[in-house]
Amino acid sequence: MNAQQAINSTNIRKAMSVGVLGFGGLGQAAALVLAAKQEMILVAAADKQGYAYSSDGLDARQCISTYQSQGSVGYLEPVGMITNRSIQDLLETAPQVDGYFLALPNLPNNFIPSVAEQFIKSGWRGVLVDAIKRTSAVEQLLAMKEELQAAGITYMTGCGATPGLLTAAAALAAQSYAEIHRVEITFGVGIANWEAYRATIREDIAHMPGYSVETARAMTDAEVEALLDKTHGVLTLENMEHADDVMLELAGIVDRDRVTVGGVVDTRNPKKPLSTNVKVTGRTFEGKISTHTFTLGDETSMAANVCGPAFGYLKAGKQLHQRGIYGVFTAAEIMPQFVK
Repeated sequence: MNAQQAINSTNIRKAMSVGVLGFGGLGQAAALVLAAKQEMILVAAADKQGYAYSSDGLDARQCISTYQSQGSVGYLEPVGMITNRSIQDLLETAPQVDGYFLALPNLPNNFIPSVAEQFIKSGWRGVLVDAIKRTSAVEQLLAMKEELQAAGITYMTGCGATPGLLTAAAALAAQSYAEIHRVEITFGVGIANWEAYRATIREDIAHMPGYSVETARAMTDAEVEALLDKTHGVLTLENMEHADDVMLELAGIVDRDRVTVGGVVDTRNPKKPLSTNVKVTGRTFEGKISTHTFTLGDETSMAANVCGPAFGYLKAGKQLHQRGIYGVFTAAEIMPQFVK
């Protein structure tokens, strides 16, 4: 072994071993994000039909190619396994994985909390991160704090873009003020093809007037297509049930009824229909009313703004876990750590 190989081997040993649960558009993007990292290595991926695991690391593009051509990463030779209990079987096969990104749909509303229960029951100890959206889903996880603590799990919730990156920005911007009057989050999402993000689009539809989590989940692809044809591919969302509110309230920054979230999703155009931003309005100690605005670059995709923060919070969660700090934390409480 030469000097460079020795360095590479040391880096692999030091890297945080990471799994991605859910391998739709977001899970595939997460795998590609990890492929460029040195401090984290993708060792596990799972979908509804199977999983792939290799302690030496998975090739992100091979995982994606297998999933897209055969419908499951479980068909990836020689490290895949087809099973209808993919999460449970993966945890039994690979209990040593350091952390997981739950790139899972939250339909029904208790799905991700039910996955957290699987981790607790398995005896696995480590770090979990999600990019969950709904207030009620985050509240279910917050109610599991003592269970997660007792299980030795550090759970980072609401750590995508919104909730997540924009919630953290609001928490930081709030420091200029003696009193916060309102927090307004507005997002623009552009995707070329809704089928690449089916679960995300269904979650967005669930926020529209006349729809619910149950009705959106029950919609067939044809029914979603018909709705998008009717709206010319654009979904306009207002006063969404988004967990930014409970997270900012829990952090002691502002009452949840002063937080609003809405946006526009264009499912037929990768260009954002509007710039994603958060506005924090408040009163300074001198009595001045002012607004801070934090705007994301239009060139950054939804996947970039979700996966980057998620892994940043996973790294922060690993540091907490190493110090014996377990339980549930939100993006408004902990600063993410940049993953090299």
